[in-house]
Parts: sequence; C-alpha cells; structure tokens
Amino acid sequence: MKQLHSWHWISAAISLTGMFVFSVTGITLNHAATISAEPQIVTATATLPASSIGLLARMQAEHKAPLPDAVRADVRALVGVDAGTAAAEWSADEVYVAVPGPGSDAWVSIDRGTGAIEAERTDRGWVSFFNDLHKGRNTGTAWFWLIDVLAVACIIFTFTGLLLLQLHARHRPSTWPLVGLGTLVPAGIILLFMHL
Repeated sequence: MKQLHSWHWISAAISLTGMFVFSVTGITLNHAATISAEPQIVTATATLPASSIGLLARMQAEHKAPLPDAVRADVRALVGVDAGTAAAEWSADEVYVAVPGPGSDAWVSIDRGTGAIEAERTDRGWVSFFNDLHKGRNTGTAWFWLIDVLAVACIIFTFTGLLLLQLHARHRPSTWPLVGLGTLVPAGIILLFMHL
C-alpha cells in the first residue's frame, strides 16, 4: 500500500508539468482553425566570401553531407539561418538545406559557383510552436525521448491511481460508476458521432 502510494506520487510529480503542457496544447490543437496566426516570413540574400565558395566547390555533389562549419557560420552571419548539421542536397550547381523546427521552417539555397545565397525563414508563432512540441514535429531526439518518458510516467500514474481507486472504492460508492462513465463517454462518441 505504501509502495503503491509512493509510485503514484513519483509518477505524478514527474508527469505533472508534461500533463499540463500536453493538455493545454491539446486544446490549442483542437481549435487550431479558430486561433488566427499570421506566419512571419523573412527572406534574405547575400554572397559568401571567396574562402567559403572554394570550400563548396571542393565538396562532392552526390553526397548528403551538411554544410562545412565555415560555410554554416557565414550563412548564419549573412542571412540569419543556422543550418546546423542538417543534411544538405548537393548538385553540381547548387546546395540546398531545409531547416525545419517547431513552429518554424527555414531553407537556404547556395549557388556553388558564385556563392549567391537565397534564404527564407517562416515563424508561425508561439501557438504553432507549442502545437509542434505536442506532436513531436521537428523537435529533435531529446524531445522525442522526453515525450516517451512523460508518457510512461502518465501510464504509471493512471495505473497506480486505478489501483488506489480499487482500494478505496468500498468507502466511495460513486467510484466505479464514474470510472465507467469516463470510459463509456469517449467510447460512445467514437462509435456514434465520430463521422457526423
């Protein structure tokens, strides 16, 4: 009994913030069409210095290597897009890098002969940022694993809560009817109203 309470408390503590954020973003996702947000699009052009043009000229066109560090630093300084370690699409004439992120997208295109850069950044706002966190869209490996850890903590919290309900149900007659209602209402909506 004491160990069950401990597991319930620990899983609640671990999942508390995650459940709050995922509940709020569940609401914003459900009402995404009614929450107006104008994407902010910024375009930029520039030209790489000769040293970076030389680096690009020496790269093999057929592989998916990221931009060399020096080129990446120049691109960030000139057009404000950090290509990071994203795989680039190389051709004989051009290198293209897509840089998606939560609530944002960016891309950079560089002419390998002249060093001409074209770039675009799109920011869809904070609601889109949190919605993408909810979905795990373009959030990276660390966030991917954090979502799994929070999901496991929520499962433990729910399961231990159910066991605690069973222990205390005899003193609270409404326990199982409420648990049944909490199961039947979503199931009924899925079966009867999902396609209306």
